[in-house]
Amino acid sequence: MVLVGLGARGRYWAQVMHAESACEVVAYVDPSADAVASACTTFGERPTFASLEEALATFDDLDALVLATPPSGREAQLRCAAERKLPVLVEKPLALDLAEAARYVTLMEEAGVPLMVGLNFRYLAVTMERMRLYRENAVGSPEFTRFTYERWRDGYRPGINRYPLTMEHPMLWEQSIHHFDLLRYVYESEPVQVACRAWNPSWSMYAHETNVSALFTFESGMSATYQGLWQSGWVTPGFEWRTDCTEGVVTQFDQFGELAYARREQAELTDVPLPAHEIWVTETAGLLRAFVRTVQEGAPLECSGRDHLGSLAMVQACIEASRDERVVHVADVLAAVPGGHLP
Repeated sequence: MVLVGLGARGRYWAQVMHAESACEVVAYVDPSADAVASACTTFGERPTFASLEEALATFDDLDALVLATPPSGREAQLRCAAERKLPVLVEKPLALDLAEAARYVTLMEEAGVPLMVGLNFRYLAVTMERMRLYRENAVGSPEFTRFTYERWRDGYRPGINRYPLTMEHPMLWEQSIHHFDLLRYVYESEPVQVACRAWNPSWSMYAHETNVSALFTFESGMSATYQGLWQSGWVTPGFEWRTDCTEGVVTQFDQFGELAYARREQAELTDVPLPAHEIWVTETAGLLRAFVRTVQEGAPLECSGRDHLGSLAMVQACIEASRDERVVHVADVLAAVPGGHLP
């Protein structure tokens, strides 16, 4: 495999890929000489290239690519992968525009090449345990949920991606996309409509809207109240994901863990045991193993680009709902995009 991109996420990918015995990193691609030098020092010397085209001209026996690159400007890289029939695991979001993402998905499908999107939060143990509680009917069926994510994200902190500082709707495209994908994935239902307000507080260091409040309804009849903040008024982060069910409640107090549940008549929550977890590493390793299974064994593709369009449509629907001050139907957003259908 070739690892393309050695920024904030790329460094974690390098760590995870080198630890996975089923794959071998044969080259790094990044235009930054400092970034490739740091990777070689930390993980061992590899051939390095400033562009993917240069790397592909050197190797003729590659099996796959990991694109840990910013979401803008990926078309040339994906076209190279399609031409070489190389499966791709790409960081989320696939693109910063639903129509552009749909073009990429169609491109790879027509080439018959797997395209997996790096939705690593699906591979958290806490996500899997939450789904188990619902499937085993521990507290009945989910009927409504409140998802709260509060953070003061310092966009200038060393080691953090800089491009969100100037992009449009950075919270929605960069962070909420994870949360929206979890709502679709965990509740196994597609969103129907959304009302939304996105805004930027007076103290924000970002050029565009960093805070989002939304109300979704789903095909199952469930409703989801969402608040996502990248510029809260407090440096201490806050997180709670609570779901009220027909016979009780499931709640999570940290995005990487702290899951508990209670039946309606119980006065105290019962904690759900979770395995040890290394943030940004353990769940990324699970994502990589799923990708390797597809490439090596032909296992069904998880987190497909086609499925990802459903989560991107939620982002686009929020943007339109906030801009136009109206309720937006997610199916209409998908229908307006060529190739925007779901699996």
